[in-house]
Amino acid sequence: MAFNFFQKISRAITGRSRVDDDTLDAIEEALIESDMGVDTTLKVIDNLEDRVARDKVVSFEELTGYLRDEISALLETGAPEALDLSKKPFVMLVVGVNGVGKTTTIGKLAAYFKGQGLKVILGAADTFRAAAVDQLDIWAERAGVDIVKQATGSDPASVAFDTVKAASARGADVVLIDTAGRLHNRVDLMNELTKIRNVCGKALPGAPHEVLLVLDASTGQNAFQQAKEFARATTISSLAVTKLDGTAKGGVVVGLTDMFHVPVRFIGTGEGLSDLHPFNREEFVKDLFNPEDLKK
Repeated sequence: MAFNFFQKISRAITGRSRVDDDTLDAIEEALIESDMGVDTTLKVIDNLEDRVARDKVVSFEELTGYLRDEISALLETGAPEALDLSKKPFVMLVVGVNGVGKTTTIGKLAAYFKGQGLKVILGAADTFRAAAVDQLDIWAERAGVDIVKQATGSDPASVAFDTVKAASARGADVVLIDTAGRLHNRVDLMNELTKIRNVCGKALPGAPHEVLLVLDASTGQNAFQQAKEFARATTISSLAVTKLDGTAKGGVVVGLTDMFHVPVRFIGTGEGLSDLHPFNREEFVKDLFNPEDLKK
């Protein structure tokens, strides 16, 4: 992945003979432009100022090393624990706004878990949007997994309940429940999300075991607002960040992790069934600071 994140940083640093306030200001501007968020950016800049003041003379390589260390440390605070798939079935509730790639992410997750030899079942609880059930049905067929669905307009909580019960009866390992692509400022739909979560617990004590919020990296600061609103409606366990392709702003991943202390568990890099990957902090930071990107 070739992110434009560090290209902005390199332009802020290149050609400067020493690290002064102007240099730090340029780095600060580049971080904010990369959608890292103001609070996280100021935290990084404050730490950089301390290190520069302590070390006095700082080269370009040392400064980039400092930045790499700071970003790696921020991502480490939200490092996810492995999913406890010993819970049978493991129920994952997937939430997010329309257009972020939520249903597509569910299809990719189904293929990912099935590729690990697990039996997967999908729940089409996004019953508000006419095409949503059909869309998930297509993904279920592509991934080769079962799906529980009802007619458009059915009670979403009822679908979620039936899905969890069916998964238990069929000996499924993983349950992925789609929810309405609710607008995060719609109180009624956010309340529906809370209802779905409660119903899952009635069908299977302890469920859902994971609530995965899907966010679109290309929406920038709007992703932060969505995360805030969803966190008010339910406990978010982890994030999946989509559209992290060659034009995406990688800073949003750092900012989200730092602000919410919720781990990024998966990243989407394309439209293919296999274009979803477990988030790897070390590889992500390596890609951000790829020397080859500095030449572009």
